[in-house]
Amino acid sequence: MSHSRYTSAEIEELARATRRDGFCVIKNLIPKGLLLSWREAFMPLLDAHIAREGHLRNRGPERYYVTLPFKAPFAEPRIYEDETVLGVVSRLVGDDMIMVQLATDTPLLGSDYQDVHRDAPPLFPETAQETPAFQLAVNFPLVDVTADNGPIEIARGTHLLTRAEGLRRLAAGEIALEPVMMELGDVMVRDVRGLHRGTPNRTREPRPMVVIGYSRRWLFRPEVSIRVPRASLPHLSGRARQLLRFNPVVESLDGPVEPEIYQAFAY
Repeated sequence: MSHSRYTSAEIEELARATRRDGFCVIKNLIPKGLLLSWREAFMPLLDAHIAREGHLRNRGPERYYVTLPFKAPFAEPRIYEDETVLGVVSRLVGDDMIMVQLATDTPLLGSDYQDVHRDAPPLFPETAQETPAFQLAVNFPLVDVTADNGPIEIARGTHLLTRAEGLRRLAAGEIALEPVMMELGDVMVRDVRGLHRGTPNRTREPRPMVVIGYSRRWLFRPEVSIRVPRASLPHLSGRARQLLRFNPVVESLDGPVEPEIYQAFAY
């Protein structure tokens, strides 16, 4: 599926960059036409979410976290089984990884800077030492990400530091938050422990950013999951069934939409 083909050596270098910096950007990976179909299908979901529970402000003012249903066009193996993406991810969290999240983060006009945070706590906080990666966010936008519409800002290498030490170095000016611009089709692989923040969208157009979460097989976070329709199981590849094996299987995705339970997100 990859719009640009990456060699094994290039995939290894992307994984190495993620180990070192906490993230990498894979350029021009997903065909733009595919993502435009996602954007068209997503906008009604965003409108419905805002009408239903926008008052919760689940990611700050005018910024919304919305889970995507595991059905067309979002249940797209050309994306979640992409060889380049899985090549990077498997080098970081193992060949027996699991896919645990399919959602979006979307700032609108009126959004603000988030507090600098991580998306997960350390596994063993009592040691004051960080471990190898255990959960990754694979992010890709549904529009070009510019300086004006709310790029994520990330402090390189802070996934290897304690939160306190990372914040100290930021305050001292020893490291800096860097905005990550992305074009439609680019993909970012990000260690969720890296210190980062969302920034304001100063345009009138929403800036949807998809997140597909991949974790080591033993990591369970009850606030996120993918509800897999039973009717879709026969149509999944063997790899997809392996990736999704610990997610709940449901009879149908029809019916009332459940409120988002992933409210506590900053660590």
